Amino acid sequence: MSKHHQAILALIAANIIWGAASPIFKWSLTNIQPFTLAFLRFSLAACLLFPFTLKNLKIKREDWPTLIFLSFAGITFNISFFFLGLRLAPAINAPIIATAGPIFLLIGCFFYLQEKLKFRIVFGTTIGFCGVLVIIFRPLLEDGFSLAVLGNFFFVLATLGAVFHTILIKKIIAGYKPLAITFWSFLIGAFTFLPFFIFETVKFGFLTNLALPGLVGIIFGVIFCSAIAYFLFHFAIKQLMAQEVGIFAYLDPIAALIIAIPLLGETPTIFYLLGAAFVFVGILIAEGRLSYHPIQKWWKEG
Repeated sequence: MSKHHQAILALIAANIIWGAASPIFKWSLTNIQPFTLAFLRFSLAACLLFPFTLKNLKIKREDWPTLIFLSFAGITFNISFFFLGLRLAPAINAPIIATAGPIFLLIGCFFYLQEKLKFRIVFGTTIGFCGVLVIIFRPLLEDGFSLAVLGNFFFVLATLGAVFHTILIKKIIAGYKPLAITFWSFLIGAFTFLPFFIFETVKFGFLTNLALPGLVGIIFGVIFCSAIAYFLFHFAIKQLMAQEVGIFAYLDPIAALIIAIPLLGETPTIFYLLGAAFVFVGILIAEGRLSYHPIQKWWKEG
């Protein structure tokens, strides 16, 4: 199997895991504080990866600023607003809003990586952004004002963090082992969560009344959502263009719905489906030719 094929399979697996994350973590956050979960997730995942990357930890001095910024964007910023959003809004909203990430990623690739940007991207972005607005303001359309609107805005901010993470990591990943970048990202992210973890521990106690939801959140977060999924993502982005990577976010909403319906009792509404349709159509237009799609490339190469 070629590296390109491996990268595509890695992205499919990573996005299925991340799609399942929103309902699982929403369930877990009923039993554990958000920054406690974030700190344990990334600090324990870093410890888990350390023995496997011990010989490849050296980072060039000129790459440290990029590594710190991408860790802050993809770990600290993204996860903070993702967890805060889950406490206020339905879990199924997070992956739909995140699915608009490829549109922002295409624009970011144009400005930061000088990848080509065409008119159809502007047109597709407009349609996709309309869909995001429908999802964000869906609570107003259905029930009037609620904190779910604020939660949806937090999901948007989390998505932007993930986009900047993807763009920045593309700048340095070629010179390093993916596992090494994953380890340092987790360690830096865990360090930034430490003050908030201490605050929650002082105020609420450390893992007081920990039950099944919180335990599942820690185990799933450390092993699957962090160590495995981030490694697969960093391996894949080393093989593919940055703008190709975001396309696989299509899988996230499907995985989220499959788990959220039985676990949380969340079901899609008319406005949810309408917003999702606008987002998917916008991305499809922005991508342009189907022959460009990395999965299409995979089948042709095979």
